[in-house]
Amino acid sequence: MPSLSVYYDDVFLAHDPPGGAFVLPPHDWLAVEEPHPDRPARIENVRHAIERAFPDMVGWEPVEPATREQLERVHDPDYLDAFEAAAPGERLTPETGVGEGTVEAAEHAAGAAVSAAERALHSAPDEVVYAPVRPSGHHAQPTTADGFCYLNNVAVAAAHALATEGADRVAVVDWDVHHGNGTQEAFYDRDDVLVVSLHDDFGSWGPHHPQSGGVEESGDGDGEGYTVNLPLPPGTGDRGYAHAFERIVEPVVGEYDPDLLLVSAGQDPGFLDPMGRNVVTTAGFVDLGRRVSGLADECADGSLALVQEGGYQQSHLAFATVGAIEGALGVESGVREPFFPLGENYPPVQRWVEEARRAHAEYWPLSG
Repeated sequence: MPSLSVYYDDVFLAHDPPGGAFVLPPHDWLAVEEPHPDRPARIENVRHAIERAFPDMVGWEPVEPATREQLERVHDPDYLDAFEAAAPGERLTPETGVGEGTVEAAEHAAGAAVSAAERALHSAPDEVVYAPVRPSGHHAQPTTADGFCYLNNVAVAAAHALATEGADRVAVVDWDVHHGNGTQEAFYDRDDVLVVSLHDDFGSWGPHHPQSGGVEESGDGDGEGYTVNLPLPPGTGDRGYAHAFERIVEPVVGEYDPDLLLVSAGQDPGFLDPMGRNVVTTAGFVDLGRRVSGLADECADGSLALVQEGGYQQSHLAFATVGAIEGALGVESGVREPFFPLGENYPPVQRWVEEARRAHAEYWPLSG
């Protein structure tokens, strides 16, 4: 019987970032006080949905904070000192502020990702590992917080697996609707971590974060070719993500042959998400979960861990996450969202994916 190991702690709910505006100058005329999009209810709803959807499969695992040694494999010591000393209400960047409980929650989030990676490398057959962490991590860079992120959970987990768990290669697949710029920066000049990011091309249609993730960003030095960016147009939808996986993600990750597959699982491509426009349904997330599980079985001996990133529509996030876990487990829970999807914008996706294939074919077998 499939099993689900979940690394969760109520400390994730203690993170209380200051509200306000999150649009950078010169758009400060949009600066209005409002609750922060990253609210505790996001993860509370996910927890309750998992309890309902997988009551006979789920095991709840304890969480310890990441150690300083683990964090320093990715983050600069001076940045860590400054983060730990930050006072509630202080903004580390215009859109990333520290609140009560932020430091403790972030250190536990990174620790949960580390434990999830360890568990995945020694997982039982048909076991899926998931860490519903908060705050997210994939925008956090080695020397700075960024985009609601303070410590790069997945990057810390990948570096830990390489340093202590005997892994030679780790692949990160990031399907959050925003570019995983922090994870990219952490490993940009290395070939022992493959970073594949599927994300909306926000730069072409508004002041959205971050303004990075073009196909020309492919790595440097030893890491040349090991950063694979897949910009996608708004409205990509279920078929578009399936197309991108079939044409690029699956052949690249399969060729890389990692020992561990980590997924930066941000469900903000969901069709109701206020910070994304890629209209992916719960069925689409089921398919994404099934695809990464298949990749892990094919080339990583089943070693797969999903680590939560974004997803800001509090209700749909829970349904979308259950969908991704269903797909990874290969089961049907019967839990479905009571909403109707928006229309997809599939035709441009094919052109965008083929442009990305041509760009990455220099490094990977994608010319066919």
